[in-house]
Amino acid sequence: MLRTMPAIRPLAPELVNQIAAGEVIERPASVVKELAENSLDAGARRIDIEIEQGGMRLIRVRDDGAGIAADELPLALAPHATSKIATFEDLTRVASMGFRGEALASIASVSRLTITSRREGEEHAARIEASGTPTPQPAAHAVGTTIEVRDLFHAVPARRKFLRAERTEFGHIDELVRSLALARPDVEFRLIHNGKPVRMLKPALDENARLQRAGELLGDAFAQNCLCVEHAAAGLRLSGWVGLPTASRAQADQQYFHVNGRLVRDKSVAHAVRQAYEDVLYHGRHPAFVLFLELDPATVDVNVHPAKREVRFRDARLVHDFMFHALHDAVSHTRAGEKPGSGSTFYPLSSVDRSATGKVEPDPGFHQFGFGVREAPVDPYAALLGEREGEPVPLPETDTGEAPPLGYALAQLAGIYILAENAQGLVLVDMHAAHERVTYEKLKTARDVNHIRAQHLLVPEAVAVSEREAAAAEEFAAALSGYGFEVDRSGPRRVTVRRIPALLEGADVPQLARDVLAELAEHGSSRRLEELQNELLSTMACHGSVRAHRRLTLPEMNALLREMEATERSGQCNHGRPTWTQLAIPELDKLFLRGR
Repeated sequence: MLRTMPAIRPLAPELVNQIAAGEVIERPASVVKELAENSLDAGARRIDIEIEQGGMRLIRVRDDGAGIAADELPLALAPHATSKIATFEDLTRVASMGFRGEALASIASVSRLTITSRREGEEHAARIEASGTPTPQPAAHAVGTTIEVRDLFHAVPARRKFLRAERTEFGHIDELVRSLALARPDVEFRLIHNGKPVRMLKPALDENARLQRAGELLGDAFAQNCLCVEHAAAGLRLSGWVGLPTASRAQADQQYFHVNGRLVRDKSVAHAVRQAYEDVLYHGRHPAFVLFLELDPATVDVNVHPAKREVRFRDARLVHDFMFHALHDAVSHTRAGEKPGSGSTFYPLSSVDRSATGKVEPDPGFHQFGFGVREAPVDPYAALLGEREGEPVPLPETDTGEAPPLGYALAQLAGIYILAENAQGLVLVDMHAAHERVTYEKLKTARDVNHIRAQHLLVPEAVAVSEREAAAAEEFAAALSGYGFEVDRSGPRRVTVRRIPALLEGADVPQLARDVLAELAEHGSSRRLEELQNELLSTMACHGSVRAHRRLTLPEMNALLREMEATERSGQCNHGRPTWTQLAIPELDKLFLRGR
């Protein structure tokens, strides 16, 4: 029996719009996103968002932007009609938040939509209903636009069944407004739910006001425990705030990354952030950040996701390395005693440049393979520090100048904590955790100064890998060799490991090769070798640091405080836990009810 297929026929416009709506309009928050972004594209300086029943009954977005001409209102509801792009070249340099022209048509196909708008110089506004007469009607309205969306998904009840409870749907809307308010601090946002004001955010026009808005949206803890980042190089500019490692979170719920003002997710960027925090973050914790990346619109494709949540960078490797370099340096330059918040700004002295070959040329400190290698066995811990085995590490003399950030030691508590006094009040230091970080950073410096030693395997190890990973071994052979890791491609899906860093003697060679090559194939860079070495050095530092319940003299305690102030990342131990805390005089007064 012959099988036949139904005849091919064009889809009805209504069905086309509903399919598009399924891609763009997942829930009420998706509607708010499209409408608010249109308001921003129109130059709005104030956006009022009114919600009823989590957006299922009403979504009303009003702005003071440029408005829509009366004779253009019918076109605004037509599929793929837009004022934001006109040619294919425009599509390759999208600078606006919206550009496809399908949002209003898609929303109108699954709701009751009304647009009221007025442009500067017009005597009155015009109003049009998507399901009513195609001719706009006169209306009263200030310059700007109001769009009402009622009874979302009333025409497709099956879609409505997938919506969550009112509180959940409004939570998504509130999260969206927070993101928009962080991205555009110059715009006033007002959010009302069921007649009750939820967010009333005034414009923030200077750095302090912007940080204050971030604190209002993410909590005072973020504003008081963050670093301001400003970094520019190679046509890229990164700005915003990153949370201190000691202010990490159990979930990745405060991570906002914007590309040219658009909130997006990107695997390469997420990888760069994880790498930047890997040496200071407690296992299972997540950093908080609000970051803005600006670059030439022609170098990023924003047209790869229906809801514009993802982008594609022309040079993803450059973006990855730029992000890692900026954030890694910002985090590593934090030292115990430094005050976080609005006063902490990272302005790196180095930058990333492109050579005539188009490759990224790093400055000193930029993460890149290429350390010198010499054959040698693993040095014992004492030799690695450059001291004679069995002798203690001499700590520096206490500075006799003005009061240093961590102050001067007063006593030792329970054989664990150092109590010190500084200009602000009382400082508490976990002496083992602090000395562990100091020792660990010294070990890493000694390793890098002495260059990475490599060790030949007695029997070269053949490892089965994917074709992409085998190609990565071939492409990055010289860089891997410079890191003490010699890997040759020996087949379409096979490599042979001949040398490994001496510090990693006894490591699982096949798994090490797969981990490193997988990262190289995916991101064009890998820190797995350095991670494993750092894990070993961290263990060595733990054993070489002062132990709990060891009595220290005041000079020894003061010397440790000075070491902390001079050591990068000393605000937290190797596992991401805090090494010190401050109790200011007003806090102590409050404990004892002084002044009441």
